[in-house]
Amino acid sequence: MTATILSIRAAGPLVTIQDGGRRGLMRFGVPHSGPMDRLAFAAANRALGNTPDAPVIEVSLAGLSLSCEEGEVGIAIAGGGFIVDHAGHKGGSWQVLTLRAGQVLRIRPGFRGSWCYLALAGALEAQEWLGSASTHTMSGLGGGALVPGQMLTVRDARRVAAQDLPCPLIARPRPVVHVTKGPQDRYFSAAAWQEFIQGDWRLTPSGDRMGVRLSGPLLVPQGPLDMPSEPVVRGSVQVAGDGVATVLLADHQTTGGYPRIATVLDCDLDGLAQLRPRDRLRFIPVTGPEAVAMARSRAGVIARFLEGIDRLASPD
Repeated sequence: MTATILSIRAAGPLVTIQDGGRRGLMRFGVPHSGPMDRLAFAAANRALGNTPDAPVIEVSLAGLSLSCEEGEVGIAIAGGGFIVDHAGHKGGSWQVLTLRAGQVLRIRPGFRGSWCYLALAGALEAQEWLGSASTHTMSGLGGGALVPGQMLTVRDARRVAAQDLPCPLIARPRPVVHVTKGPQDRYFSAAAWQEFIQGDWRLTPSGDRMGVRLSGPLLVPQGPLDMPSEPVVRGSVQVAGDGVATVLLADHQTTGGYPRIATVLDCDLDGLAQLRPRDRLRFIPVTGPEAVAMARSRAGVIARFLEGIDRLASPD
């Protein structure tokens, strides 16, 4: 059995271990978690021939530096437009290479994107919670946030051939996203809805894996907020009593008592998550049938892209 040992030299906030997430547990109050950008996560794993839900390192705008202490391992980096310094050679995300003993890997923000994924060709040892290594950042359960001095072990490590990966348009930050109305739009006036879809919105620095607060028009709900807590989903646009809107993301709570004026289409959420603080954001309303058609179309594009990644990873 071949094992590779990695040492974390520097890791900022929200640099965590993530896998495919905890499916089927939201009814018990357990968030799904998992990657903020699911397409980039899938591309990184599939570029190495890993299982689809294999644990990876999710790198935030805070960046990551690690060294290979023992052995060697193939790695794939996908997501955003980060800067990758590997053994003194600079490149970008969306590449595959091999990290060898004595070499240092540094990943830092580049010209776009908020998240990138470092997948490893082998089995990354990580603590699991309820069957998943995904880190729930509010509790710290799962694989956990990385800290300087931490050692990581990759079992059955494999070498890979260096190559560049394609970065399709669907994997880029998405400043225009589509939404369906509601489910609690009854709490808002027609004028508030128009302000929502026509407003000049920006992401604020008040954001994390749970959600991001927006800067824009105040959407003050009508009447007292006496609604009972109801299930919420990733992509819900939740409005607090002060009229400030928040888009819920990977670590969102399972229920909420604030009204949701709209819901971002799931197929647009990876691109929304890649936006940075102060980036502009616009909401385009669509009907239910239009949302279904868009989701199906995007799913086909993503499937073809990932099939291309599989061909690149094939030894044949």
